[in-house]
Amino acid sequence: MKRYSLSHLSDESLLRALIALVAQDRTTTAELLAHIAEVDERKLYLPAGYPSMYLYCVDAFHMSEQTAYKRIFVARAARRFPAIFTAVAEGWLHLSAVVLLAAHLTEANADELIGAATHRTKAGVEKLLAERFPQSDVLSWVEAIPTPGSDSGPDPDPDPPCSGNVTHQLSPGKVDASSISRPGVDRGPVKPLSSQSFALQVTIDRQMHDDLRYAQSLLGHQVRAGDLTEVLRLVLKAAIRQLEKRKFAATAKPRPGHKRPSTNPRHIPAHVRRAVWERDQGQCTFVSETGHRCPATEPLEFDHALEVARGGEATVEGVRLLCRAHNQHAAERTFGSEFMRHKRIAAAEARATAKARAMAERAQAATERAAAAERVKEKDVVPWLRALGFSASEARRAAARCEDIPNASLEQRVRVALSSVHVRGTRVVLGVSRDGGATHPCEPAGTGP
Repeated sequence: MKRYSLSHLSDESLLRALIALVAQDRTTTAELLAHIAEVDERKLYLPAGYPSMYLYCVDAFHMSEQTAYKRIFVARAARRFPAIFTAVAEGWLHLSAVVLLAAHLTEANADELIGAATHRTKAGVEKLLAERFPQSDVLSWVEAIPTPGSDSGPDPDPDPPCSGNVTHQLSPGKVDASSISRPGVDRGPVKPLSSQSFALQVTIDRQMHDDLRYAQSLLGHQVRAGDLTEVLRLVLKAAIRQLEKRKFAATAKPRPGHKRPSTNPRHIPAHVRRAVWERDQGQCTFVSETGHRCPATEPLEFDHALEVARGGEATVEGVRLLCRAHNQHAAERTFGSEFMRHKRIAAAEARATAKARAMAERAQAATERAAAAERVKEKDVVPWLRALGFSASEARRAAARCEDIPNASLEQRVRVALSSVHVRGTRVVLGVSRDGGATHPCEPAGTGP
C-alpha cells in the first residue's frame, strides 16, 4: 500500500510523475487498441471460447461493458483510419472524440477532421460536427422533470450504449461495430431493484395496448384487476411454450416412434432436436483448448458434428448446439475461410434473388386480382338493373340467369337478365342511341337532349 502513498513527494516531483504517467497511459491505450483491433480482425476470441470480441473483453479481461464497447469501437475505427492510433497516443484525441468522429470519417477527410478535433472536449467535438455536418432541426419536446430522488433522468454517460446487442451497419465512411454484443444480457430498460425484482419500463403502440387489454379480459378472474405483472407472466409463459415448440420441437407428449420422413440430408427430426437441446442445456457446446466453454445461449443453431458433406447423420450423437459464430468458425476450419466466404456470398445472392422473385410474384398477383375484380365489376349486371328501378332481390334473381355465360359481354349479360324481368315503365335501348351512336348498355331511352 505504501506504493500508492505519495505524501512524501515534493510538488515538483509529483507533477513531473503525473505528466509522465498520463503520457504513458496514452501510449498504452493506443497499443491496447492496436492489439484489440488485430485480435478482433483475426477472430482469435473464437478459439478462446467466446462468440464475440465484446464478450471476450468483458468476461476474460473483466472490463466494464462501456469500456469494452468503446475500446472495440475505437479499435475498429483506428484499423480503418490508422491516424487515430497516433492521435490517441499523442493525446490529440480522447476515446469519446473518436466515437463521435467515426461516423463522419472518410479516406478524403480523415486527416483534416482529426486535426480539427485535436484537443477538443467532447462538447467541442459535437459542436465541430454540427458545423461541418448540419442536421435538420429537431422537434420541440416537453418532458416532465423527475422528482428529486427518483432514479429516472438522463443517462450520465450518453456515449453509445453497450447493453444488449450493439450493432452499427457498415456503410461508406463508417465503422462496422457489429458483433459488439454480449449474448444473454438483458435487452431494453430492465433495471435490477433487488435480488428478486426488476423494473421494466416500455412504450407500447395502440395495437399492443389493445392486445394487452384483451389478454386481461381473457384471463378474467385468474388475474387480480390491474395486475399487469401477472398478465405479462402468463402471456410470456404461453409465448415461451410456442417458441420452444418451434425452436426445438418441445412437447409434453412426444409421439414415440413417430418420425417424419425427409429426403433432405440436413433435416433434423423433432425428437433429435428435443434430446440435443436438453443434453446441451440450451448453450453453445464449443470448448477452447483451455477448457473454457462458450457461454452463448443465443443465437444457437443445430450443427452436425460430422459435416453432412462428409457423411454426417442427424442423430442425437451426431448433432450439437453451436452459437452462430462458432458454427461458422467450425465450418471455416473444415472447408477454409475463403470457401465459406464464397458460400456466404452465394447464399446472400440467392436470398436476394428469391426475395426479388417473391416480391415480383406478389406484385403480379395483386395486379391480376385487381384486374379480375375490375372484370367482375364490369360484368356485374346488378348495378345496372338497380339503376333501372328493379329491387335488389329482382336484380339478383335476374343476374343469376347470367351465371352460365361468364365470358359474355356486359351488353349480352344485361339482355339475358332483362329477358327474365319486366321493365317498370321504362323502354330500354341497348347499344344504339337516338342518333345512331353507341350508348352505354342499360341507358334508359328518352334521357337524351
